[in-house]
Amino acid sequence: MLTILFSVGILVWIIFLFDGLIGLKRIDPLEKEEGLELGPLLTVVVAARNEEKQIAASILSQLEQTYKNVEWILVNDRSTDTTGTIMDELTKIDPRIKVIHIEKLPDGWLGKNNALYMGTLQASGKWLLFTDADVKFGKQAFAKALHYFERHQLDHLTAAPNLSANRFWLKSFVAFFLFGFSYFKRPWLANNPKSKIGTGIGAFNLVLKESYETFGTHKKVKMRPDDDLQLGMKMKKAGYRQRIVTALHLIEVEWYGSLKEALVGLEKNTFAGLHYRISMVIFAILGVFITNVLPFVMIFSGNKTVVLLSFGNIVLCGILYVVVIKKLTLFSPMMFLVFPITALLFIYSIIRASLLTFKRGGIVWRGTTYRLSELREKD
Repeated sequence: MLTILFSVGILVWIIFLFDGLIGLKRIDPLEKEEGLELGPLLTVVVAARNEEKQIAASILSQLEQTYKNVEWILVNDRSTDTTGTIMDELTKIDPRIKVIHIEKLPDGWLGKNNALYMGTLQASGKWLLFTDADVKFGKQAFAKALHYFERHQLDHLTAAPNLSANRFWLKSFVAFFLFGFSYFKRPWLANNPKSKIGTGIGAFNLVLKESYETFGTHKKVKMRPDDDLQLGMKMKKAGYRQRIVTALHLIEVEWYGSLKEALVGLEKNTFAGLHYRISMVIFAILGVFITNVLPFVMIFSGNKTVVLLSFGNIVLCGILYVVVIKKLTLFSPMMFLVFPITALLFIYSIIRASLLTFKRGGIVWRGTTYRLSELREKD
């Protein structure tokens, strides 16, 4: 049984490896792009709830952009800390900043999604940039992104940022997450105009306002915790022109401050990413265990054939891991040495998020509870 399983595994890893090698080469680094100096108005929409520790540094980094024709719509989504006050203070620094304070969440909306949508209603720009309140930007990030956007005549552009992390186990967990995301979602297909598979990243989702409105706005993803990903996926599926780039030296975000925070943060979108289906949860757990854990265990088997096949799976998996990590992060590929441990941590995160979602009857996000019955899409 293991011989057949690992033989199939080798074939699958070979397919993943070739697909990844070809696909990742099609993802351009934004750093090599020229910068747009003059052009139409860009509207940056930032939704924030209880982000008093992050919001000021993020906006200040944006105010230093070399592309100057920009306006900011900062949306305070029912914050209970000083986020709203900080936003109001920022308007005194630059008159291009506008602030919206949301006091009540309408039925049928997740907080962030509603806040972003409300921000777009006040937007005057040709382009809309949706970004998070904890993202920091290099001075040429906007200019290079807009030049790339125009050069490729896009409707949507998303950029993979540098996900910074200060602790080893958090780095290894983030690296594993990106590795799994890469071959599960295949984000490079966003750059294939013939593909209907798209992607989106919350740190940087740049859209043509006209395309965003004809697509249907955030109303199309109003109950998705993974709104950033779903916005990109649905726009690409609808036929809009899309690309993904890397911006590891232009955009930076501390995804989570610790491994514990990462596990808590993933509560909201892990089950959503598996379409709220138990069958998908079981498939994901078994898939990760068989491909990312079992070969490392069976390499100590007394059966030489199983050992050789296990080793083959590990080598091919390791090569793909190195390729992905070097392309999408600034982390060391040496973290592959703890790969099976981080795989087990990821399995734990799936189980934990799924059980908590069922126990609570939904998800708790930024202090608001959303029922599972409301979250399930009925497409």
